Amino acid sequence: MTIIYGMIGMKGKQMIASTMRPMNIRCKSCGNVYSLMINPEDVILWQAGEGNIQELFFYLSAGERELIISQTCDGCWKELYGENE
Repeated sequence: MTIIYGMIGMKGKQMIASTMRPMNIRCKSCGNVYSLMINPEDVILWQAGEGNIQELFFYLSAGERELIISQTCDGCWKELYGENE
């Protein structure tokens, strides 16, 4: 597993490692590709039914979580189902 170093947190002047990796998802409706930074362990837990998506991917927006679930981006979702869905 590749570790991506980011500005997740600083301890003194040392950079702290992050296990976040890009996950590319193509919207089935518009065809645009979106890149989400996710923790691969969260994906494994979610697919195994070990937690719900809101708890495991708390760091993503509701629209980003829906993209993972249905492969429908936030803009297309709102076009299809309205703002309040």
